[in-house]
Amino acid sequence: MPLVPPSLLRLDSLRRGLALVVPFSIGFGGFMFVIAVALQQGLRLGPAAAGLSLAPMALAFFGASLAGPRLVRRYGTRVVTAGGLIQAVGVVVLALTAHYAWQGLGIWGLLPGVAIAGLGQGLQLPVLFRIVLSDVPPEKAGVGGGVMTTTQQAALALGVATLGTLFLALVPALGMRDALVVTLLAQLAAVALTVGLSLRLPRTVG
Repeated sequence: MPLVPPSLLRLDSLRRGLALVVPFSIGFGGFMFVIAVALQQGLRLGPAAAGLSLAPMALAFFGASLAGPRLVRRYGTRVVTAGGLIQAVGVVVLALTAHYAWQGLGIWGLLPGVAIAGLGQGLQLPVLFRIVLSDVPPEKAGVGGGVMTTTQQAALALGVATLGTLFLALVPALGMRDALVVTLLAQLAAVALTVGLSLRLPRTVG
């Protein structure tokens, strides 16, 4: 007996939703690893200060995720597209901030970029989860949730492995600041892929 029923994988909503969860999670997983190393080893922030620097991202994500259901009812899956574009702006702001204001960069300098990125992420991930599970029969909801969570966790680990390796490989030659900027631009490619794939989603969510 297969672990995942083939009928589940034939669901268009599940396949398309998972196709977006993968690049989103790769970018997110890689970002969280890289930014933690950059803040603590590059800028010499302590663990508490580094954590507080990312608090605006969590707060913006939380606020956006609360507004998501209402926005989806009004605008459908284009909320995911908008979220990806907003996240891209946040990543670009972070890259520019790191490039031009690296020395002395702290919580307040990072706030605009991480808050904008968190806002965009909050408009994407909860909606993607809803899309993945929208057509899964109730009796297979547990399996569907397991497939979704497994895909997300594997992609998060892949993000740490790929973007994290890229960042650490660049540090000796470019330094911490430029390695971070290049890695953020690589993450931007994953965000662009998510935005592109979101345009192929059905307009409404069940």
